[in-house]
Amino acid sequence: MKEEFKKLLSSINREGIENLIAFIDKTDFYTAPASTRFHGSYEGGLLEHSLKVYEILKHKVEHSVIDIAVSDDSLKIIALLHDICKANYYKVDYRNAKNAEGVWEKVPYYTVDDTIPYGHGEKSVMMLTEYIKLTGEEKYCIRWHMGFTEPKELYNTIGAAFKKYPLALLLHEADLEATYFYDI
Repeated sequence: MKEEFKKLLSSINREGIENLIAFIDKTDFYTAPASTRFHGSYEGGLLEHSLKVYEILKHKVEHSVIDIAVSDDSLKIIALLHDICKANYYKVDYRNAKNAEGVWEKVPYYTVDDTIPYGHGEKSVMMLTEYIKLTGEEKYCIRWHMGFTEPKELYNTIGAAFKKYPLALLLHEADLEATYFYDI
């Protein structure tokens, strides 16, 4: 999966993409979980989730009921990198739990170690813009990919963003589908 991911990123024609790939290579992106317990909470879960979101979003754009004009590069950027904020975000810790025989033992689990507390979607946008220039649509898509899981005070803003950039809604849907339909 790592080679597929890097091949897709390397095909993006955007100044700074090589530096972004070099940055990702120095992080735990390829081995990190996608979450602590909700989806992809295993080694490599983030990479697997990102590739599945790309696959689903590409299909959604190709079969959308409205015309979604988006370049292949933009599609790859928003789908593959929407959760880049999760690189170097999780760590393994240990807790006590009973095993099958009822004996207590230390077991590993993922916990959050957020050294850059800047939010979620906005943090991904910030991290990406350190390496590549994003279009307005790419920024909106990545920023609002969590959709209505954001605080309810933001619902009007999210709705306006989805109306302005329908691709942002499709990314949110692809993210949810990858999470719930594929249990990754």
